[in-house]
Amino acid sequence: MRTKLLRVATAGACLVLGIAACGGGGDDNGGGTPASASSGAKVKGKIGVILPDTKSSDRWATADEPLLKAAFQAAGIDYDIQNAQGDATQMQTIADQMITNGVTVLMITNLDSGSGKAIEDKAKGQGVATIDYDRLTLGGSAQYYVSFDNVAVGKLQGEGLVKCLTDAKAQKPIIAELNGSPTDNNATLFKQGYDSVLKPKYDDGSFVKGPDQSVPKWDNQQAGTIFEQMLTQQPNIGGVLAANDGLGQAALAILAKNGLNGKVPVTGQDATTPALQNILAGDQCMSVYKAVKKEADAAAALAISLAKGDKGDAPQTIHDPEGNRDVPSVLLQPVAIYKDNVKDVLADGYVTKAQLCTGKFAALCTTAGIS
Repeated sequence: MRTKLLRVATAGACLVLGIAACGGGGDDNGGGTPASASSGAKVKGKIGVILPDTKSSDRWATADEPLLKAAFQAAGIDYDIQNAQGDATQMQTIADQMITNGVTVLMITNLDSGSGKAIEDKAKGQGVATIDYDRLTLGGSAQYYVSFDNVAVGKLQGEGLVKCLTDAKAQKPIIAELNGSPTDNNATLFKQGYDSVLKPKYDDGSFVKGPDQSVPKWDNQQAGTIFEQMLTQQPNIGGVLAANDGLGQAALAILAKNGLNGKVPVTGQDATTPALQNILAGDQCMSVYKAVKKEADAAAALAISLAKGDKGDAPQTIHDPEGNRDVPSVLLQPVAIYKDNVKDVLADGYVTKAQLCTGKFAALCTTAGIS
């Protein structure tokens, strides 16, 4: 049922946004000029995309970049996709070069709202249309925002931790919260979501609030250090709300070092291959699957529409409190992933059996109904 819902949602996004690239692909010729175009006619505009890094999550290199390339190639439009590798100054330099080189649409995943706003304001001043991809730039000037409902993501994480602790019959567990980067508005929204679930548990005494700390730049190495300090200060941590799979992996490494892996439920987000393997092994409680293809296709649809000189179609809005404006948005729905529905992520094509069911995980895949 979940798989069918994912496919229906993808189809719905395509109908709403009217993109030919939904479900489409294209051969990458290694540059910004499309290798082929399904329409046979080249779109005049040029789209620039700046992704944030390759360190915080594998998705930016393994999913977003190839999906966006495929969509642009299918539409027959010039594009330039680069990665800032976690450096805000480098992102500004890339943006300046893209504007100089004639992009008519610029899509960014900011590293922080301050640097993102400077990029968007300069692009706007040069007549370049802008899109916030995955992260909203607070106080920025992007014309559109494409992401998931990130408060809903956090709620699924909170509900997942509650479910896993309830299943384990944990008594008044101490909860550690390992939050995302304090400069990422998404991390704020995730925390808003999971705290809305956990606070009532703290208030009624079912759970005990433990250490609560953000991880600068979503840095997994720092996350490991932070969590090790948490565990030293509070050895009886009974559950970990980790804001994404990378942070969860860092916490799991420390738990394993202390002989606690599989004994302390840990959440995540992004449904990465290592996280899905951890879920199958019983080390990670759950993850949140955000169908990146739907997000990439929706963003590509808007970018292509703007490049053609048309107005983009975004059926929702999100409020930017710093800019005091409502930004036209496409907000997609996330899905909670547990051991019993890991196979849905494979059925959606995000991860392959060959990637997931390697070595010791082959038998676990069979047990989980992955064939």
